[in-house]
Amino acid sequence: MQNKHILRDRCILLVLLLIFSIGTYSLFGNNKTINFLELADYQHRVKGQVTDSNGIPIPGVNVEIKGTSYGNFTDKEGYFYVDAAPTDVLILSYIGFKRLEVKVGTSKELSLVLEEDVTYLEAVTVNAGYYTVKERERTGGIAKVTAEEIELQPIVSPLEALQGRMAGVQIDQFSGMPGAAPKIRIRGTNSLRDDGNYPLYIVDGVPINSEPLNDHTALGGQSHLIQNGVGIDPLSALNLSDIESIEVLKDADATAIYGSRGANGVVLITTKRAGSVSQKTQVQARWYSGIGQVERREKLLNSEQYVAFRKAYLKNSGYDEEHPLYSFYARDLLNWDNSRYTDWQDELIGGTAEFSNLNISASGGNGNTSFRLTGGYSDQGTVFPVDINYKKLTLGVKINHTSENKKWNLQFSGNYGNDKTRSTPTYDILRAIYSPPIAPKLYNENGSLHWEGWDKMGSSSIYNPLRSKYKMTNANTNTLIANLTLSYKIWKGLAFKTSMGYTSNKREAVSNLSLLYYNPSKRGVGSNLTATTIDHAKRNSWIVEPQLTYTTNLLQGTMDVLLGSTFQSDENTSTLAYGRGFVDESLSGDLAAADFTFSRGGRIEEYKYQAVFGRIGYNWQQKYYLNLTGRRDGSSRFGPGKRFSNFGAVGAAWIFTEESLFKERFPWLSFGKFRGSYGVTGSDQIGDYQYIDSYQATIAPGGLYPTQLYNDNFAWEKNKKLEAALELGFLQDRIHIGLSWYRNRSSNQLVGYTLPAMTGFSSVQSNLPATVQNTGWEVEFSTTPITSKDFRWNIFFNLSLPKNELLNFPNIELTPYANQYRVGEPLNIAFLYDYIGKNESGQFEFTDVDENGRIDAADRIIVQNRSRKYFGGLRNSLSYKQWKLNVQLDFVKRQSPRPSSLFNPLPASSTRNYALEQYNLWQSGELNPGTIDSSQSINYYYSSYNTIDGSYLRLKNVSLVYSMPESWIRPLGISGWNVFFTAQNLLTLTSYPGLNVESGGVATLPPLRMFSTGLLLTF
Repeated sequence: MQNKHILRDRCILLVLLLIFSIGTYSLFGNNKTINFLELADYQHRVKGQVTDSNGIPIPGVNVEIKGTSYGNFTDKEGYFYVDAAPTDVLILSYIGFKRLEVKVGTSKELSLVLEEDVTYLEAVTVNAGYYTVKERERTGGIAKVTAEEIELQPIVSPLEALQGRMAGVQIDQFSGMPGAAPKIRIRGTNSLRDDGNYPLYIVDGVPINSEPLNDHTALGGQSHLIQNGVGIDPLSALNLSDIESIEVLKDADATAIYGSRGANGVVLITTKRAGSVSQKTQVQARWYSGIGQVERREKLLNSEQYVAFRKAYLKNSGYDEEHPLYSFYARDLLNWDNSRYTDWQDELIGGTAEFSNLNISASGGNGNTSFRLTGGYSDQGTVFPVDINYKKLTLGVKINHTSENKKWNLQFSGNYGNDKTRSTPTYDILRAIYSPPIAPKLYNENGSLHWEGWDKMGSSSIYNPLRSKYKMTNANTNTLIANLTLSYKIWKGLAFKTSMGYTSNKREAVSNLSLLYYNPSKRGVGSNLTATTIDHAKRNSWIVEPQLTYTTNLLQGTMDVLLGSTFQSDENTSTLAYGRGFVDESLSGDLAAADFTFSRGGRIEEYKYQAVFGRIGYNWQQKYYLNLTGRRDGSSRFGPGKRFSNFGAVGAAWIFTEESLFKERFPWLSFGKFRGSYGVTGSDQIGDYQYIDSYQATIAPGGLYPTQLYNDNFAWEKNKKLEAALELGFLQDRIHIGLSWYRNRSSNQLVGYTLPAMTGFSSVQSNLPATVQNTGWEVEFSTTPITSKDFRWNIFFNLSLPKNELLNFPNIELTPYANQYRVGEPLNIAFLYDYIGKNESGQFEFTDVDENGRIDAADRIIVQNRSRKYFGGLRNSLSYKQWKLNVQLDFVKRQSPRPSSLFNPLPASSTRNYALEQYNLWQSGELNPGTIDSSQSINYYYSSYNTIDGSYLRLKNVSLVYSMPESWIRPLGISGWNVFFTAQNLLTLTSYPGLNVESGGVATLPPLRMFSTGLLLTF
């Protein structure tokens, strides 16, 4: 009613003014007379079209004449019609775009472009795999890190860059060796098999086998270059400077479109795009160099403490100087100089690893074609006193071409990496840091290994630790990842696309064992001979994915439809040749010159995968979102009747702050969204041909023996995922909070079921009726406390509270898993004795639960959870004029076994160093060394006493960047010049006494503390 009165009053005023101007109009000497006919001609009909920055029409834009209530809305093609005068100003407004004011003028047709209102949520585009979505509009659980967070870190694997930066994503670095595969778990452990928990890796649309590469040496003793179970990261061949972003898909809505491959989450790696077609050629060079060192040291005894402790140990064990076996048990004290002192940690892992990295890229475009070319080289040394190094060469190319009519588009991406590693099994060296401090020297005066003194111990396990330098492996790994995408716009909204990918990974490792590896007195004796192995491994894969996409406006909303199919084939081969007993070491490269040879492998393993998939996404008024995904998968890893299965998910979101109620009453709440999803994904992560009978040739000719039983009844693991989340933004999104709850239930577990020995087989592949559940809460918080012209401060925080549980396992007590798992408990547990203290004689005492007078397996009643209770990270980003500082912290709360390297008590015959903690307990009277027998030692190891706090807070990364002022560098022909400094793994706060707090009680080389400085030049 009030608007009607206003309109009426304005019309009356306009009529009076017109009547007054008819008679005479003179103002500032202007005597022109204006009549009604002239005024009618003065207004005209204006036609306009509104598009976004990409030229896409925007329907529903409010077009209003400024100062009036008159206006209109654009139709589905973005057109509007309005009657206006040349002096009128049109105001255009639409959710998600900046308000636009434009003067009408004399034009009768207007082409107007609305600029997106770039808040963080609206500006960030998230890669969801087969499609992209804005951060504010996503219905699934997706986390993202960008190039800015990745490229300044002096690391090899891109997975290391995720540590502490993503809620729900657990990264453990079991080894600090370059190229070692980090362990990644996305929202917990789903499978009873450790190798059934790998996520899916996708690089530029091409799936990568996520299983770590084999790092065997096959030369006996310690057969792994890094550590058993770690392996080589298949992503280590990527150039970090080429990566644009890494997205991790976590919930069913995000992963179900990948079907069986997405059960454990998906890691999407996108490399940097080609340059703009209008961009002149730009060249960028990045170089950095630095050093790395072991950050932590274990607290061990010096020579004086060691000798005193050993004598007390021997005396209390009953082996005093009068005992006939004293010369055996005290051989370290009798044969070695008791006054000699060597800090074996300084000697063996106290070196400095030098590293350097150089990357050069060129990008640009002309007309319809753009490109990006990159090349990189990195070199990293070692902290060990042996010749170990890691070198990587990378090449990359990106090409983007669009036809003149804008219908055809071609995109090509190629990434090549060559890794060269010279290494030796480091276990021998790491174990030797616990050598007694009175042990002999390593080298003779002439530089040869010193063996005298080491060989007097009478034990095959005591030797010069640097003998490993004569058991060297040279490995060469070539990785190629290529993708070609062709797309064609059939008609408006409908497009066809085909993605074709190819990957190749070839590794050749040559290991040489020299006679110098052995004690001089034992060289050439028995099997102590020169030996060589040549190991070839190859992974090839191709994938073709034709897709149809359709986008249309429907019922005041937008609908996206995707329909596609997948055809994939993998082929894995491996061979190993071994030779021993060469006449001369110079002939060790020629296996024909060996006295004894054998070979194994040569089998080709093929994996075929086929699927159809689809997606329907609907966005109604940019407030309500619905996402439906489905996939039917077929895998050659199952028997004929079990090869196909269906997977799917539904996700929905409601941006409630777009409702008028919230806009009017809660103006400080700039963004609010509820989202949720439910769906089913699956897993076929087992070996190939597991359902068929298999045989292997006998050593003697003409024979076969069975190696695997037939079972075609096992089928897919299935993971049912449920998620609910709330996202809130305050003060124009300067404060953003995300809270997510999830529940994943993985059933129909695929395992190798253990069989009795009498069957002749160790196991048979089958499904167990066990259900593993992962639940948890994830908190994400970001804020910009200060923002001004010169200074900006951003804070990012994430916290994960996971819970893993074996929810159901019928008749577990009748299976071999009864001693490994328990219903209602996590998978990562240990059954322990209840330690109750020491008796008067210093013996450890444990609770005898069944009171049968002995401590046995039935008394291990303590269930120790060794999973993470919570973990997260905190990042601060500060910029002031040309300076920018980033500080990243990560933290973990969990229990851990004591480091096996520091296990005490030890038998009297043990000749190794002890923990300072044990010495201090002895000095205070709380420990009487040597009073514990071997059975007590075992019980101690498997008791609650041996569990300690494995939590830590780490200053993960610090980077400082200075950008040279443009006025300084422009005269030099340089468009950008940055100087930067980074520190990695700077400080770790923990009570854990071992070297590597992430290794779970195993002695491994920790991630190195690294310092680097470098330059970034742009021309």
